[in-house]
Parts: sequence; structure tokens; C-alpha cells
Amino acid sequence: MGATVLGYPRIGPRRELKRAVEDHWAGRLDTAGLLEVGRALRAATWRELADAGLDSVPGNTFSHYDQVLDAAVLVDAVPPRFRALGLPPLDTYFAMARGRDDVAPLELTKWFDTNYHYLVPELAPDTRLALADDPEPVAEYREAAALGVPTRPVLLGPVTFLLLAKPAPDAPDGFVPLDLLEPLLACYAELLERLADAGADWVQLDEPAFAADRTEAELAALRRAYDRLAAPRRRPRMLVAGYFGDLGPALPVLAGTAVEAVGVDLVAGPAAAGRLATLPGLRDKTVVAGVVDGRNVWRTDLRAAAATCAGLLGSVGRLAVSTSCSLLHVPYDLAAEPGLDPGLRDRLAFARQKVAEVVLLGRALRVEEPAVTRGLAEAGEAVRRGRAAARRDDRVRARVAALRGRPHERAPYRERARVQRAGLGLPPLPTTTIGSFPQTADVRRARSALRAGRLDQAGYNERMRAEIARVIALQERLGLDVLVHGEPERNDMVQYFAERLDGFATTAHGWVQSYGSRCVRPPVLHGDVSRTEPMTVEWSAYAQSLTSRPVKGMLTGPVTLLAWSFVRDDQPLAATADQLALALRDEIRDLEAAGLRIVQVDEPALRELLPLRAADRPGYLEWAIGAFRLATSGASATTQLHTHLCYSEFGDVIDAIDGLDADVTTIEAARSRMTVLRDLRNAGFGRGVGPGVYDIHSPRVPSAEEVAEALAEAVRSVPPERLWVNPDCGLKTRGYAELEPALRALVTAATQTRGAL
Repeated sequence: MGATVLGYPRIGPRRELKRAVEDHWAGRLDTAGLLEVGRALRAATWRELADAGLDSVPGNTFSHYDQVLDAAVLVDAVPPRFRALGLPPLDTYFAMARGRDDVAPLELTKWFDTNYHYLVPELAPDTRLALADDPEPVAEYREAAALGVPTRPVLLGPVTFLLLAKPAPDAPDGFVPLDLLEPLLACYAELLERLADAGADWVQLDEPAFAADRTEAELAALRRAYDRLAAPRRRPRMLVAGYFGDLGPALPVLAGTAVEAVGVDLVAGPAAAGRLATLPGLRDKTVVAGVVDGRNVWRTDLRAAAATCAGLLGSVGRLAVSTSCSLLHVPYDLAAEPGLDPGLRDRLAFARQKVAEVVLLGRALRVEEPAVTRGLAEAGEAVRRGRAAARRDDRVRARVAALRGRPHERAPYRERARVQRAGLGLPPLPTTTIGSFPQTADVRRARSALRAGRLDQAGYNERMRAEIARVIALQERLGLDVLVHGEPERNDMVQYFAERLDGFATTAHGWVQSYGSRCVRPPVLHGDVSRTEPMTVEWSAYAQSLTSRPVKGMLTGPVTLLAWSFVRDDQPLAATADQLALALRDEIRDLEAAGLRIVQVDEPALRELLPLRAADRPGYLEWAIGAFRLATSGASATTQLHTHLCYSEFGDVIDAIDGLDADVTTIEAARSRMTVLRDLRNAGFGRGVGPGVYDIHSPRVPSAEEVAEALAEAVRSVPPERLWVNPDCGLKTRGYAELEPALRALVTAATQTRGAL
């Protein structure tokens, strides 16, 4: 297999797919036009990877929305409520992703420990799995072959697909999706046969679920799956790829099957390198060594990577080199960022540069050439030079050292709740939103004009103040109890702070897909972090001056600032988190001084960074909780501190949420059908909580009756005096035509529920 990558970005170098999909949703682009954009992007990707010198080009990595949704549609795992709509296939596909009319979409949650979100398949005992008549992987293979590029189709592995799925709402107790393994394997076996008939030599099956702890039954299912799929003679050769960590017990399972290649992530799971030589089953297989980081943007120390690979030669059948995971998680091309500091640019590699690194490593394993040797040496020197030049702030380091080990405590919650209740005077079931309001075309035009120099700072500030005044007036008119300023001045909840903190750099075109058509530009955290002046006080204080109702100050928490940035790799994450926490601690004090009585510190990524292996979790949670409490423990007892978490499975971190010691925690719940309430109830969670009652990631507008039903369920789990009423997440991506009736329904339902209580 030689040199390859496990996947590639698919949104387009200039977000062409995002724009086409959103134009299609808005009725400005028909289905044929959308499909043509997809064909052009796929062709460009295949040609680029082939021309770059990869020995094996991945195919079927494109998606109009999400690869897990694609896998569900591929095997006809379409829930009945979407079939009943009677829509054309692509419209059904998007209805599953976004909902339609009164039909709720599939649940959206995080892809392992990344900031990518996938759609959760719903399965039941009567789900009749069947391979699509014209399977997309086969069609795309033929499409690439017609362009002269033989590809390696990439499929979501069958066991991971089932482990990521959830029982449908009407599934009987005791059913688990893994019960459908045999019919799913029949679909996969048929697909492999069709790919072989089309001419595919290799196929890649991704099984990242096995980088997490798995039961004996799940490991047995993995063995059963690949014994079954490897048995037929008419099939492509199979690469089973695990990533996001060490495959652990799954590695000998795969080594014992007849698959031809196994992919291992030696960036997130470097210890696996020492075990590869101990597995006899790998001596007649290809091991695809993932030594180039697919999730971060730092250049690879190619000399060190080559040494790792050289240590495997002779102990495995054949050796190939690759990225640690798909390059879906990094931007396209560093060449699009001429504005970055040259010293920092020298330390970075985006997707195209990482492909070049893989190609150079592949050559290094085959030949000894002066050019290859020079390339390896230069890369290693650039890494060392960059780390030595990283920004150092001794004042910040001294502050962190002085605070380390001290308890970061506020007054007891009951005492805080009493003084906050008296000071804020809120009704039972207070209503609020999570922070952001729609970024209108006028707001985006003003930001663009400021960047281009067509609008000066004073003019920009005037427009933002006008937008804030409009948002405050709207919330008062709707009857919300705790208001927000709407964040019109913020391009992104992480980038905004990165642009105001020393130690960060931001990109112009470093877009990465988060979900569907939603793209973000993660900043690059490359040195010690410090705050030189207040970052949010001006806007929050202005909003508070417009109303007698409390306005929340809005901050992004230290763990989320880490998780949604490309973070320096030359010191522990815990040390960087503490530096971020100090900056936020100072900001909270300034917000209090400006008269803000409520401050929200968002940590939607708290669950996201949770290690996949249980043994690694206590250490992470200790520093993550510690960083949040370092940021917030300086606040007065009279200041009500909120935090927000979204789009994750929360059962594993309920104790950690309690450990944050926030006065109020708002949590995504609408799309996951309020299942978090069970976890809260079982844990005896004793602080304020707002389980979201309005799914903002769908264009659906809930009725007051629908919100009231969710609230009725919430009241059964949370005492009314601690229950808040709010949407699932910020409203930035929604339009006012959806937002206003949805919030009106939210307020109506809260008012009715108060009356009933």
C-alpha cells in the first residue's frame, strides 16, 4: 500500500460544499446543481492526492452532510417517520439530518473526542437492513476510475456503526443495535462483492470505536465480523483502520483474522508500536502506521517518525505509512495563509502539507536519497526550532505556579443560591437563551467592511450597539427573564477570544467541518497565554444599561478554548488550561465591576476531551475541573455563574459537572429526548439546571405544547426552584423567522407550567 492517508477534507478549499448545500436548502440550487458541485469536489480531491504521489488514494470520503448518516442510508436504516414523508432520496437524507415540519431529526453528538458531530442512527429489531440498489461507494469508485484514479473506498466499519447507533424510541427493553450484526454483515459482504466486480483492489473499513474500552462481547463481534467479511474469495483486500488511540485488546483480535492490513494510530496511541512485533498474526499482513498527526496542525518530526517506522521493519509483513486518522479535522492548505507570522508558518502543516509529509516518509522507507534525507532532517530541525521560539510569558507562569495546589472554592452553593435568589428576583422556571442570536447579513457585512477598511472602528461599534439594542428589545418583548446581548461582535465563540489573547494566532481560510454545512476556523494556540485588556466588558455592560432585567456576561471556558483550537504540543494541556483560566478569572472580575450579576462560562467541550479509555479519565477530569474552578472561584457569592454543555453523552461526566460548582448548568436535551434527565436524577444533582427544550440545530419551530411536554418531563426530575427553561444551544445559526416563534413558544410553555405548579 505504500504511502496513504486515511481520509481528506470534503467541504472544498473555499467551503464550496457548504455554500452549495445551503443554497439547495434555500431553494436557490436544484438537486442536479448540488450533485454537480459534489462531483467536481470529488474529482479535484482524487486528482490532487494522486498527483501528490500517494500510492493509495482514499475514496468515498465525500459526504453531503455526515459519513455516519451516509452509512445508515447505504444499508437502508431509515426510521419510519422519514419514510412516511414520501420524499425523494436526497430530501429524505436531509430530513434525517435536520428534521422537517413536525418530524424530529436524528440525534446529533460528538464523533469520539473530536469537535466533529455525527448523526446517531436509530435501529430496532424490525429494522430491515438492505444494501442500496446503487451503492454510493461503488458509484464513486467507478467515477474515480473513469478519471484514471483507482481509489481505495473508505467505509465505516460495521461494528463501529452499530456501537454508534442507538435503539429507536419504540425499541423494546433489552434490544441493543449490536443484535443486528448478522444482517448488517450480509449488506457489507454484498457491498464488498460489488466493489470487487467494479475493480476495487483495496477497501478501508474504519473501526475507531475500538480505541475505547470494549466488552468481551463487543470484541467477539469484531472477530465475528471480520472472519465473516474476509471469508469470501471475491472481494477486495481489506484494511481495517483504528484511530483516536491505541486499539488495545482489539489489535490481537484483528491480527487473528484474515484481513490483509491493519491501521494503527501511533500518534494518539504510541505505545502500540512496541506491541506490533509481538503479534504473530501481523507477520503476513500490512501494518499501516499512522505517524503523521491527522488532528493537529504542527509539522511532523519526520526523522523521529521515520525511526518509529524503521523499528517496525522486519517484524511485520509489510509496512505502509499514513496519517493517524482522516485529515477531515485539519484545514486544507497552509499556502492560503500568507498573513501568518513566518516563524509560526514554518512550524505548521495543513492537509496538503501532511500529504507531502506522508509521501516523503514513504520514499524514506523505500530508498536512500540525499533529497529524502535532507527533507527528513529539515523537518526535524523546523520542529525543534519552532518549539524553542514559542512565546514565553514568565509573569503568567509565575501566577500559575503561585495558584497551583491551592483550593479554588466559592461559598457553599446553598448560601450562594439564597443571596442570588434575593438579589436577582427571578420567577420560578426562569427563561433565558444560551448566548448568541442570529448573525444577520447586516452584521456580517459590517464585519467584512471593518476587515476591508471600508468601515472604521467607531462606525463598526455603532452598528454593533444598534444590533445589541435590537436584540435586548426583542427579548424584553418576548418576555424572557434573563437576557443576553446576542454576541453580534463575535465571529466565533473561540476565535473571538483568540484574537484578544496573546499566544494565539488566527487564520483567514483555515476552515474545518464541525457538522453538516457548519464550519469553524480553529485558532492556533502556539505560546503562553495572557490577557492584556478586558475582552467582553464593553458590550455586556452596554447591554445591561438598556434593561432592568439581568443580562448574562458571556465567556468561553478554558477547556473549550483548548478543545476547539489547535493547541501547542510542547507542554501538557493542563498547563495551557491554567493559563487560559487566569485570563478568564480576570475577565469575570471586570464583568462584576461593570455591574453584571450573571456570568456564563461555556464548557460545551468538557465531555468532548474526555479520554476514550476509562483509566485515563481521572487525570483529565482533575485538571479540566481545576481549570474551570480556577477561572470562576474568584467570583463573588452574589454573582450567579452559569455554564453550558451540549451535544455529548453526559452520563460519564455527571460527577464532573457537579465538580464544576456552577450555580446553573444548561445542557442539550431536546434532540436526545431529555435522556440527560435520568442521569441528573440518578446522580442526585443538586444545583440549578436547564435541560434544553428547543433544538436549535434544526429549522423546525416547536409548538408551545411540545415545549410544555418537555418541561413536564423535566419537572419530574428537577425541583422547580432549580429548573431553568432554555434552548439547547446558541441561536447564531438560526434566522429570526424561526427564532421568534420558537422563543415565544418557550416563554408560553414556561408561563403555563408555572401556573400549573
